Amino acid sequence: MSKIQALSVGFLGPKGTYSEEMALSIYAKEEAALVPYTSISAVIRAVETGEVSQGVVPIENSIEGSINITLDMLAHDVHLFITQEKIKSIHNYLLVNGETWQTSPAGENIELIISHEQPLAQCRNYINTHFPKARIKVVESTSTAASLVAAGKVGWAAICSQRAAEIYNLKIAAGNIQDNDSNRTRFVVIKKRPDALVHDGLYKTLLACRINGERPGALYELLTEFVKRNINITKIESRPARTNLGEYIFFLDIDGGIHSETIRELAAAVEEKTLWFKNLGSYLCEKNSRA
Repeated sequence: MSKIQALSVGFLGPKGTYSEEMALSIYAKEEAALVPYTSISAVIRAVETGEVSQGVVPIENSIEGSINITLDMLAHDVHLFITQEKIKSIHNYLLVNGETWQTSPAGENIELIISHEQPLAQCRNYINTHFPKARIKVVESTSTAASLVAAGKVGWAAICSQRAAEIYNLKIAAGNIQDNDSNRTRFVVIKKRPDALVHDGLYKTLLACRINGERPGALYELLTEFVKRNINITKIESRPARTNLGEYIFFLDIDGGIHSETIRELAAAVEEKTLWFKNLGSYLCEKNSRA
């Protein structure tokens, strides 16, 4: 794909995914070309190479936790910055094609359920209760699932968004099938360079680091740097360091932006106390992002 010069935004496609809905919401007031990609990793790579000027990717779900591919790639594979977060309430729908709908409008004859791994996990109890014998097929996106069902056989169903039903001319066999009504996904905007920060914004900063896990008290000493500066850690998570078995990196989401002298001092202290350090960006956040 050739480089796109205008404002262009990569998202997990094709059309009809939750990622597209979020991108449409974020850039509703801007003239942006939305570019679909077949995987989250492809979106991130496209921003890194300059195929698109920015990307929208999911980073965390309130039921299933972090999106590991997003965290791992931002830490290890690319040099990009998070510049904004937005939270979307996720409502999952069971979609079938017209032929399946005619034979069983409530989906009694469903034999195969197709979706992305996240919606499948978010609807695990629903699937086990209503379709315990159905086969499960994991695909790259919810819209891919919708397109397969639209062209598929009787008895196939997709778990997707309501928008996907409209795009692929599918019928809604059941709505709001997620196991938890507070199902929400946190999306982030990623760019090659950080945005200019303003002092009256509500910011968070994501730091990644690796400590010496063989030295007792190393994590405690690191966390004291936050305590003595009265900086709140909204989230802490470990992921494999991709070095040796048993070695991990920590992701630390903290209140405040790097334009604050206190946050700059903290980042310097964390870098000094760790074997490896990376600032993944300060970004505008939503007030309810910790809920």
